Amino acid sequence: MTEDPVAVVRGAYEAFARGDVPAVLGVMDAKVQWVESSAEGIPTRGTHVGPAQVAENVFASVPRDWDEFRIVPEDFFNEGDTVVVRGRVKAVAKSTGRSMDAPFVHIFTVTDGKLTKLTNHHDTALWLEALGA
Repeated sequence: MTEDPVAVVRGAYEAFARGDVPAVLGVMDAKVQWVESSAEGIPTRGTHVGPAQVAENVFASVPRDWDEFRIVPEDFFNEGDTVVVRGRVKAVAKSTGRSMDAPFVHIFTVTDGKLTKLTNHHDTALWLEALGA
């Protein structure tokens, strides 16, 4: 039986919230595509393939760039293997001390209980303002 896609995604958010990055990486497919904004100045910009690239290019930016960083999912929508999550990122940038409360939409594809793709949609202007970019 294939695991419920929403349960897989919720579990990943819960693991990230408690700082269990290995658990988040463990639910990713070996060839996961993690798509961030291509905007200049966004530390996680670009497409990252595989858990190692996600860890190095996305998750490692959190302690490097932010004094505080929380992802707060608010709504989960599901259609087949696609899970759409709407929520907020609440953070304080190290470089500026500026607070950020920015909306996001994450679109996940879940295949056989593994995250195979994430596309991150967020307000890049708020991120750049907080980071002083």
